Amino acid sequence: MRAPRRRSRLWYFSVFFLAGAIIRSAHRVATRLFVQEGDGRIEDRTVDRVQVARTVLGAAATLALVLVYGVEADRWEDAGTGSVANLIITPVLLIFTGPLVILGFILYAPPPLRPQLRSRLHAPLKAVGWYVLTVVVIAGVLYVAAQSALDNRRDWFGYLIAFAALAVIVWGFPFFFMASLYSARSAFNTAHVHPMLPPVITGVLVWVLAVFNLIDSGMPQGPPVFQFCSLLGGPLSVTAVSLWELRRMRTRFGVTLRG
Repeated sequence: MRAPRRRSRLWYFSVFFLAGAIIRSAHRVATRLFVQEGDGRIEDRTVDRVQVARTVLGAAATLALVLVYGVEADRWEDAGTGSVANLIITPVLLIFTGPLVILGFILYAPPPLRPQLRSRLHAPLKAVGWYVLTVVVIAGVLYVAAQSALDNRRDWFGYLIAFAALAVIVWGFPFFFMASLYSARSAFNTAHVHPMLPPVITGVLVWVLAVFNLIDSGMPQGPPVFQFCSLLGGPLSVTAVSLWELRRMRTRFGVTLRG
């Protein structure tokens, strides 16, 4: 039997190993902080597969529309920039819109259940706190580092803040990307409050994000069909999946908005 081939010790000092170790570390911490769905979360693999399929089909439909109706050279760059911007802005919008949705959700519940729902807000508030702290630390370190570089500081504080800025760039940015992704996906762990809250918040948030993009960028360029599909295709499909998920919770698992 042939012995397994051992990797060279130099592999552990290579760029690929170090990059993988950094990503794994950031992923582990982001998962621990932002993927705590709660004991009441309903595990439904069918819903998970439909959500993944909707995301893939949505991306494919967008690509097909762009190819069919033509695209300028800078439209690809605009599309990529818009996707990254949406990923960053989604948790921010969620911080502002989520409390309103949760408040309406609690007020809609029967009065005897409201204290119980309010008592479960610890996990979402904790996730929001960690996310805000992440943004503040990254922005603060980079700002101080920029000021230190402008002042050309070469004392111990200058070297310390330079090292902190390097750590933010190397480890903080991947962590922030994953934190944004997981926060948006779990709606800041609102399943701790009620299993139906994540799809409800997702359905509301996708329309808030669509309005935000419309105000920020205006109508997409192209024929009316392209404009309609680009502007409303995503929100309508996400809303349809969210409503179907809520119905599935009610019919298959007996979970209701008022229970």
